[in-house]
Formats: sequence, structure tokens, C-alpha cells
Amino acid sequence: MSEEENTEDVTPEETPEAAAEETPAAEEVVEEAAEVEVEETPEAEAEEVVAEGEVEGAEGEGEVEVEEAATEAAEEIVAEEEAEAAPAAPKSDLPPGADLEPLAEPEVEVELTAEELAAREAEEEERAAREAAEAEEDAPVAKPAPVALAKDARFIATGKRKRSVARVIILPGDGTITINDREIDEYFPRARHRTVVNSPLLATGYESNVNVKIRVHGGGISGQAGAVRHGIARALTEVDPELRPELKRRGFLTRDARAKERRKAGLKKARKRPQFSKR
Repeated sequence: MSEEENTEDVTPEETPEAAAEETPAAEEVVEEAAEVEVEETPEAEAEEVVAEGEVEGAEGEGEVEVEEAATEAAEEIVAEEEAEAAPAAPKSDLPPGADLEPLAEPEVEVELTAEELAAREAEEEERAAREAAEAEEDAPVAKPAPVALAKDARFIATGKRKRSVARVIILPGDGTITINDREIDEYFPRARHRTVVNSPLLATGYESNVNVKIRVHGGGISGQAGAVRHGIARALTEVDPELRPELKRRGFLTRDARAKERRKAGLKKARKRPQFSKR
């Protein structure tokens, strides 16, 4: 082979000087790449701007919400003060819709047979008769004038109620009632029992014209009051027989036969029984 071919195949060795010349160029390339990396893209800048706007918007929204809350609180306080100052509307006991007028239903004419007409007429006559009888019962009955009693007059009667028995004596006087040698207010402290005792005298107008002496025994306080009323009503019929219809109409002369029902075998009381258990 020739010397020219040998020189072409041999590669020249790199010298330190050549390496030094190449190093600054490499450093410039690295710096340019770093600058490219450091430079922000338009997209990143836009994201930063949006983030800053969101922070500022959040701060602004917080201030607006605080202002709105304060305004609402002030409005509520004003409304409460106005409600307290305004007069309360009167409450109505009527259910809702009670003041509304009902719708008028069209009247439908129905032809009635002769039998139905006769039955309707009979019902109307019965209703009229019943109303007339009730009116007569409710009409006030004229009380006969109290009879003047002799100074030594004595009218005696006996009244009964349950197990109580009362012996009543009516004398001329000024309306004093004594029961077992005690005043009526002391013997019957309850107004209900005193009303029962005085009812025959008030019904006939003798509450201030006679004195009543009573001996009563047996039973309880309610039974004794009923027995005294029964005895006074019977004694008043002895004073003036014309008082009988009024006393009878009010039921003062009727012996009340109601009594306590006796206990039965196998039961706890008259009708109360033990609880039934099937198993």
C-alpha cells in the first residue's frame, strides 16, 4: 500500500487545545437550554393570572357575604320589632272555612205518591203535637200563694233515699232549717247538697215562711240529702195539697229506688270480674 492510503486511514488525535476550544461552545448550549426552561410560556402566565384573580375574587365574595348577612340580621330585627308593635289579631274558635257560604244545591222536585203524602202529613201532625206538649211542660206554672199556718201547726212526713231515712217536721217560721240539731250549712258543707235540700221549698215559694226540723240517719251524705228532699216534699203536700202537681212534675215526690248492686260470687264487685286468660 502507498503512503497516501495509510495517511487517510489514521485519525488525528485530539489535543488538549482542541478540547478547550470545544468546551466553551458546549457551555453556551447548556445555558441556552436552561434559559429556555426558565422562560415561562404564555399558558403558565395565564394560569397565574387566573389564580390571582380567584384569590382576589374570593376575598371580595367574603366581604359581600358578610355585608349581606349583616343586612339580613338588621332586617330581621326590624321585622320582629314591627311584629311586636303591631296589635295581635283576634283568634277565632271557628274551624278554617267555617265562614264560607256553602254552595247552593239546585232543588230537585220529586213527585210523591198519595201514600207518601199521607205519611208526611201524619209526621208533621205528630211533630206539631209533640212540640205543643213540650211547650206546655216548659211553660212556667203559676205558684199558689203560701198558706198562712197556725202557730201550733205541725206537718210531719218521712223521706227515704238509698239506706237513709229522714223524718221531717214543718212548723211556721222564717225559713230556718236544722238537721240533727245542727244548722244546714254545718251539716251539709257542700253547696250541691244544700241545693238538693232546699229545692222543694224554692219550687213552691215556702223557703222563707216555714221552719224545718229534720232527723236523718243511715247511709252517706248524698243519700241523706236525697232523703231530706223527699221528706220535705211530702210534708209540703200536707201543708197545701195544691202543691202536689208541681212537686210531682219536678220528681220530688218519687221514691228513688236505685241502690247499690250486690256483689256476686266469683266476681270482685257487682260486675267487675278477674282478668280472663285463655292459657
